[in-house]
Amino acid sequence: MDLLLYNPESLMRIRPGIDLAALSDIGCERENNEDRYSYWEPASDQQFRQKGRLALLADGMGGYEGGQEASRIAIEVVEDIYANSPGDPRSILLEGFQSAHYRIQEEAARNPALHGMGTTCTAAALVEEHLYYAHVGDSRLYLIRDSSISRLTHDHSYVSRLVENGVISPEEAESHPQRHILTAALGAGSAVVPDCPEQPVSLQTGDVLLLCSDGLWSQLPEKELEDAVQAANLDRACRKMVDLAKKRGGPDNITVQVLRINNTAK
Repeated sequence: MDLLLYNPESLMRIRPGIDLAALSDIGCERENNEDRYSYWEPASDQQFRQKGRLALLADGMGGYEGGQEASRIAIEVVEDIYANSPGDPRSILLEGFQSAHYRIQEEAARNPALHGMGTTCTAAALVEEHLYYAHVGDSRLYLIRDSSISRLTHDHSYVSRLVENGVISPEEAESHPQRHILTAALGAGSAVVPDCPEQPVSLQTGDVLLLCSDGLWSQLPEKELEDAVQAANLDRACRKMVDLAKKRGGPDNITVQVLRINNTAK
């Protein structure tokens, strides 16, 4: 089951300056898709200069209904807060994550069937030549520049802690059987502290940003992700990555969103 990037009937304008593509697939073993993603930019040119573009990706957890509901709430709340709150991009992203965290908990308290639901969330805001991002969980944000890939986010997971403590190697972590156990998620615990660097990342023309759920990165090594986004057509690149993940078993939902910077002045 594929999800469209946006409703083709939508009047949302996507301004020049980026190439954009995304794809979400249920995978080969799941009965429903708990991943969700979105792309937003304001209609007003003045607001666009202040807030730029926002790409979001969330991977829900918590049962058949819970995972879907948690990821939906996260995407909708963070996007709404970012679109409608004053302030600098970093502070708005933090506000959005906190609001989504408590909203998910409120919904779970109202509906016992949703008890224990939560979600990862990764947000990338592109304002002129600057990238601001916020992150909770084990979905990932990569930067591909000059044929080199770097992971900007840090996994909030049990296995990541094992790596930090020197118990296992980063290579062993990629296929560890407990790699999906999270240590932080929106909706889980009394408080959430997103990773959100104080200083933005400077972007260059030609840079590629790749957001993905663990259903993709757990099946494709970074080199294959890097190679895939070198393609001129990003829609085909997304399809290639998803197809490869499914050929290797596709045990989880698979979601990817890719943004290629064409002109940082736009």
